[in-house]
Amino acid sequence: MTSFGSRLGRRLWTVYEYLAMVLGLSALALLCLGWLPCALLGALLPARAGRRVGRLAISVGFRVYLHFLTIFCACRFDLAALNALRRDQPLILVANHPSLLDVVMIVSRLPNAVCVMKASLMDNILLGAGARLARYIRNDAPVSMVRRACAELQQGVHLVIFPEGSRTLHFPVDAFTNAAGLIASSTGVPLQSLIIEFSSPYLGKAWPLFRKPELPLRCTVRLGRRFGAPAHIRSFTGELEGYFRKEMAHCPASPGNPNRESPSS
Repeated sequence: MTSFGSRLGRRLWTVYEYLAMVLGLSALALLCLGWLPCALLGALLPARAGRRVGRLAISVGFRVYLHFLTIFCACRFDLAALNALRRDQPLILVANHPSLLDVVMIVSRLPNAVCVMKASLMDNILLGAGARLARYIRNDAPVSMVRRACAELQQGVHLVIFPEGSRTLHFPVDAFTNAAGLIASSTGVPLQSLIIEFSSPYLGKAWPLFRKPELPLRCTVRLGRRFGAPAHIRSFTGELEGYFRKEMAHCPASPGNPNRESPSS
């Protein structure tokens, strides 16, 4: 009887995990659809007003979305460390990139954040209008990207950049690009590292979009080392990558670690 009850419990939990996946993805799609006409109308605003409205709306929308995931989808987010950065601007925030939720978590706590985004996402019908209104930065033209990033930092923002350039495929981190170091060197703005930890590789690059999550999902963003603007960009990039590899190696539940414990254990 105990064995039967255990099997039934596991099956019911599996059903819930699928339901939570559908709810989570549907809620994000509805949020983007609801915001789309507002973002398109917002494009008629003066650039400064549109930028402010766009960034605030994205931050509030992402915070609401994370609350939804917490209540209905067995997700637990520990983002309190980000609150300490709100008054600390300008600042370059460099983070590892294990999941599609990384930007959502960071921007939900920092309403004046500007993200360096993949060009394909900027062109996406659901995501692109809001990102363009907020004046996020495309990553497909390196010279233009660095120039725009420097201009935004002069306005006193949090610049969010993922040095891997895309979600992590080979954990703990993929090879870093020189972009963060180049921007810091050009502006003299320090870099704050953000260490993102997940209990599961859900929504990672190697995780199919419609594969069910392993719940409960626990997500943490903690503050790492702060680096000064580098004098030698290439050597700094190697130092930054080495730092992240060392930090992520100490994460017992790092996605992709075959020895990590199951979240349900």
